[in-house]
Amino acid sequence: MTQTERTKTTDTAPAAASEGTSDSVHTDNTDVPSAQRVPTASAAFDALYTRHAPDLTRQAIVLTGHPRLSQEAVERSFQMAWQRWPDMAVDPDPAGRVRAMVHEYALSPWHRMRPGLRTAQRPTPQAPAPPPVAPAERALREAVLALPAPYRRVLLLHDGLGLELSETAAEVEASTPATAGRLMRARQALAERVPWLGLAGESPVRQREILRERLAGLARALPVAPPAAGAVRSGSERTVSRMTQGAFGLTALIAVATAFTLVHEAGTLPTHPEAGPPAASSSARPGAAAKAPRKQHDEQAHTQQAKAGGPAKRKVVWAGHLAPEAR
Repeated sequence: MTQTERTKTTDTAPAAASEGTSDSVHTDNTDVPSAQRVPTASAAFDALYTRHAPDLTRQAIVLTGHPRLSQEAVERSFQMAWQRWPDMAVDPDPAGRVRAMVHEYALSPWHRMRPGLRTAQRPTPQAPAPPPVAPAERALREAVLALPAPYRRVLLLHDGLGLELSETAAEVEASTPATAGRLMRARQALAERVPWLGLAGESPVRQREILRERLAGLARALPVAPPAAGAVRSGSERTVSRMTQGAFGLTALIAVATAFTLVHEAGTLPTHPEAGPPAASSSARPGAAAKAPRKQHDEQAHTQQAKAGGPAKRKVVWAGHLAPEAR
């Protein structure tokens, strides 16, 4: 090998080594981002919340007419979803499960008994006041709120969101015929109260198209400002912590009350057993227990005769028999 060939070999060896090193480094760098792309539980929850929380808040406002109650329904539902996240993460439709929880919470009848429900209608940064709307839109909103709660929910799910009738029935936990009846009566009521919609005389397919457009317009006009996903997760964790502490406190209270009751009852128990009736002697003659009352009766009769001044007789017990003896 000549000097020139040695020089070429020496020059190309580091280059080949550097190329192999660069390839291995490049391979390692491509593996790191792929591992980082796996979403964590909090990241997956935040993505679900960020995507669906505003729309769910608008849907709840359409159903209830209360912005703050709707915001509360969305926050509570997502908090419950975070508490059940292992099950929610593998659910084929986690957004549908959260939507069902939001609608059920918002339409729960116990909210009517809340004293601060009217105060909750005041606008807040999280639930700003809706902008002024045209009289026609206001009439549609009032007509929807005038419907019974089950009719509102079916109308929103089927006509507003585009769910099929079977899917709507499954979400509201009703039979398909019952769901179809609620939908038909809701459409009839809206056709009577808001005639400018043009629902009267139209086919069910056309009615669905009209209502979907109108309900979507109502929802889009509602401003919402849901809190950050991290705040919802923190609120859920605080709720779980308070519930755990309350459970431990209640258990301790029950244990203390039980111990106090046992100690109190132990202090009132008698230290010595109460004396019972004397036991009959096994050596007594047969019939002795029956003769004792008879003897007592004869003595009482003798005493009564003596007091009355009559002839007194004395009875002598002889060999277990009573023998009268006259004086």
